[in-house]
Amino acid sequence: MTKYFEYGETELAHLRKKDKKLGSAIDRIGMIRREVNPNLFSSLVESIIGQQISNKAAATVCRRLHELCGMDSHRLNALTVEEIQACGTSTRKASYIKNIAEAAVTKVIDFDTFPEKTDEEIIKTLTAIKGIGVWTSEMLLMAYRAFQVSESHLDYHLHREG
Repeated sequence: MTKYFEYGETELAHLRKKDKKLGSAIDRIGMIRREVNPNLFSSLVESIIGQQISNKAAATVCRRLHELCGMDSHRLNALTVEEIQACGTSTRKASYIKNIAEAAVTKVIDFDTFPEKTDEEIIKTLTAIKGIGVWTSEMLLMAYRAFQVSESHLDYHLHREG
């Protein structure tokens, strides 16, 4: 089941109020459905891949990496930087991706503990890994928190109706 970043008129009104140009764009474009990847590991890797390249190029690199390792942290960690780079990314990004996989396998980044951590603790954990900056951490957190809200909202309705 595909998950989407959930927002409504309250959030749009806030953005319109904060930035007139953004407000005009919102009025012109309308609501945008953006998929949320509930798998934090692959979402983080895909975020690194997508930085400073076109969406089409990022999708190609992600598809190749998925085909190569299924975006599994252990399988990705077993790859060399050169094998990751052969999917179409730079050597630097390939090394960052390898760093993330190693950190996930060794539990330096333990995604399972995120629900108990504060945003600041998560950002500190993520930014300790070479290649992950504050902005990337914040974007991952925003999607993760949106997914948590959407999951608990869905869970509430399922229990209520069940």
